[in-house]
Order: sequence, then C-alpha cells, then structure tokens
Amino acid sequence: MDFLTILKAIILGIVEGLTEFAPVSSTGHMIIVDDMWLQSEEFLTKYVANTFKVVIQLGSILAVLVVFKDRFLDLLGLKRLKQEQGQPVQGSRLKLTQVIVGLIPAGVLGLLFEDYIDEYLFSTGTVLIGLVLGAIFMIIADLLSRKKPQVSSVDQITYRQAFMVGLIQCLSLWPGFSRSGSTISGGVLLGMSHRVAADFTFIMAVPIMFGASFLSLLKNWEYFTLEALPFFIAGFVAAFVFALISIRFFLKLINRIKLVPFAIYRIVLAAVIFIVIYL
Repeated sequence: MDFLTILKAIILGIVEGLTEFAPVSSTGHMIIVDDMWLQSEEFLTKYVANTFKVVIQLGSILAVLVVFKDRFLDLLGLKRLKQEQGQPVQGSRLKLTQVIVGLIPAGVLGLLFEDYIDEYLFSTGTVLIGLVLGAIFMIIADLLSRKKPQVSSVDQITYRQAFMVGLIQCLSLWPGFSRSGSTISGGVLLGMSHRVAADFTFIMAVPIMFGASFLSLLKNWEYFTLEALPFFIAGFVAAFVFALISIRFFLKLINRIKLVPFAIYRIVLAAVIFIVIYL
C-alpha cells in the first residue's frame, strides 16, 4: 500500500474526528468526501463503503470514553463521582437506565429502517437536505432556548427528558441531520443548558455508536485483511486524536457560542457543495 493511500486514510480519519461530535454531521462530511474524492479509487471505495467508516468511528468512540471515563465508571457502578458545589444532592444522579431510555427510539427505528436508509438516503443530495434542515432546527432551538436553563447538570435530567431527547435523535437517522445537532437542540428545547445537552449527547453516543459499529463489523469482517490493516490503523489513530481534541474544544465552547454558528456553517457548506456538484 502506497503512502498516498495511507495519507487519504489519515485525512478521512481527521474529518471523522473533527466532525463526529460537533453538530455538523460527520456522516454528511464523510459521504461528501467519499462522493467527491474517493469514488474513482477502486480500493478505497470498497473499503470506505464497507468497514473503514466503522473503524474510524470506533476511534471517535474511544475518545469519548477517555474524556468521560469517570462518568462512565459511575454509570457502571465502578466509581462514585465527587459531588460538586451547586450540583444535586447525593443519590440524584444520571443513571444507566436513563441513558438506555434515551437510546430506545432511535435504536428501534434504526433497526427497522436500516436497509431503507442505506439504500436510499446515503447520497450527497440527501445529505445536503439534511444539512439545511438540521441547521434550521438548530437555529429554532437557539431562538426558543431559555436564558436561564432549568437543567444545569446531567444529573438533573429526568426519564421523560431522556426519552424526549431520544425521540428527537431519530431525526439524525437522515444522513446530514447530525446526531449531536439534533440531540443538543432537543435538549436545549427541553430546558437543558447547551453544555448539559452536549454532555448527555456524548454519553448517549457511545453505546449507540458502538452497537452500530459492532453490527457493521460483523457484516463486513471479510474485509479485514493484512493489505487493509495499515489503512484502517492510520484512520483509527487519526480519528481518535482529532476527536479527543475536538470534544474538549467543543465542550469549552458550546455554552458561549451556542448553535447558530454551526448552523450557518452547515448552510454555507451545503450551498458550496450544491454549486460545485449541480451547477
């Protein structure tokens, strides 16, 4: 495998890492890059279409586990988080069952419509629609958000709010809409601060992304060959490193700039891609 192929794997890993948890749609970016750059390359097209996106997504998942390791240990009962000043009293904590409740709607719909989504919605055209509609939803969420959020910690999230965020997450089954964009917007509309909605989004992302990745790996195990291994490793490492940077930066930024700047970026990106491809 030549250096150029490895370089492309690294670049795609960087795209995944930088966009997976920002509300800009990593799937959308990957499909656009795939359609506009990789379709002419037989080797890359085959592996990107089957397993590469799954492998680099696992790199992003690992980054979330690193950033939220204490929270996940607490959810699993392996470590008790220290109570911070101004947080709910001991015992009023985010529970694993609340995370599961938030995962159920999108998980069920995803399983029911997986084949339809894969066949009809994974194209540049549908991604452009998702980018614009998702941006509009994010702008609406910011406009309707309260100046003083009712929920200032993930430990204050109720089962009802977790389920409602899960329902809103179903919008992200449309490629380009963005899982984090939909769930953060939904959380904000339900009275959460932008940071709390982002934290809950990232926590929910791990099991649903890991589950989807595991099923995809089982389906495409035949493509794990010695020839492809350097390609996968390069993309995985790049995705992990840049997701780690992206998550930490995003969590520091989200309460300050909110969602509108990301929405504007999505609309501008959709317009540029539309012009390049269709005009």
